[in-house]
Amino acid sequence: MIWSRERYIAHCLFEYTGREMFVEMFGPLVQLEAEWRKAGVPEKEIGMSAFDWDYVPHFDIAAVTGAVTGIAPRVLKDNAEETVAIDHMGRHTRVIKSTASIPLPMDFPVKTVEDLEEVKKWYVFSEDRIDTAKLYEQRKRWERGELSIFQIPGVFDELRDLMGEQLMCVAFLEEPELIQELLETFTDTAVKCIERAGQIVPVDCLHTEEDLAGKTGPMVGPNIIREFFYPYYSRVYEAARAYGAKLFSMDSDGDVSPIIPELIDCGLNCLYPCQPVGGMDIAALRKRYGKKLCLGGGISKFALFGGPERIRAELERRITPETLHGGTVFGLDHRIPNGVKIEDYRYYVRLGREMLGLPPVSGTGWGRMAF
Repeated sequence: MIWSRERYIAHCLFEYTGREMFVEMFGPLVQLEAEWRKAGVPEKEIGMSAFDWDYVPHFDIAAVTGAVTGIAPRVLKDNAEETVAIDHMGRHTRVIKSTASIPLPMDFPVKTVEDLEEVKKWYVFSEDRIDTAKLYEQRKRWERGELSIFQIPGVFDELRDLMGEQLMCVAFLEEPELIQELLETFTDTAVKCIERAGQIVPVDCLHTEEDLAGKTGPMVGPNIIREFFYPYYSRVYEAARAYGAKLFSMDSDGDVSPIIPELIDCGLNCLYPCQPVGGMDIAALRKRYGKKLCLGGGISKFALFGGPERIRAELERRITPETLHGGTVFGLDHRIPNGVKIEDYRYYVRLGREMLGLPPVSGTGWGRMAF
């Protein structure tokens, strides 16, 4: 079902709108589409449009808050096995096509902490970051009920892209002033972009991607969130709220539970994909945080390997009185793994819809809900 912006926001803010939300966030992994196609699965199922997934039409507000480097990306090698390229940060990247779709960097623009001063210029505000003509087009989409999303760089995610995890973690401890100066630039640019874009297109949702955790826990602790994340996030969300924002969402894999209280203090009120393998149990999280945090995902993708019995057990574990009636966007906790049988995926869809009180599949469209 297509959701309106107003209904989706109300759902995320724990208002029961008369219907649960059931989505496919990311779709199949790289090789699964080929596996299903070889098995004769219809293209509408491979493309997810056969399953009636819920979604709200949305767009990213036309303002650039990330790195503007002037570096033109280019492909260095592309064959059946891999693609090697230079990206917009000047990094050499590689994609192994048989196993991945996201390029992995092989080097970084920041080799020493002192290089942060040089890359800071990539984040300085200029009026060129605002696409005014596109904003006026987007205003019409917003008036038709589409959700407007304002994207900002994540602290951990962007610093990792600049310097890699090892140097970044050292910099937090040994050169905090340089990190704070860079984050002040992030803040200034994001706020100025919001102030300009928000005069044309109201902001519904502030969003950032972090991916700062693994299954054993986050790579930064509460003290780092308070010292570095809070000044940036809280100020930018305050600016976004002035232009209408009611949601502040974050994408992070892994177990972020040890830092959730600090993230909530930053203004965060939506979190996904809530991976059970990392200890992110949406029923337990709901009991702990109540209506402070909307949760997305939460259903283990690995349960799809266990056949009907395991799929049913997983859904019964996640669909509980605590997670129903607003505040949960039910879905798999990441991409559908290679090797999943289409029969098991179909069963998951049918049973999930039945347990959530949704009508049977009618074969209508789908839009990704990963934001």
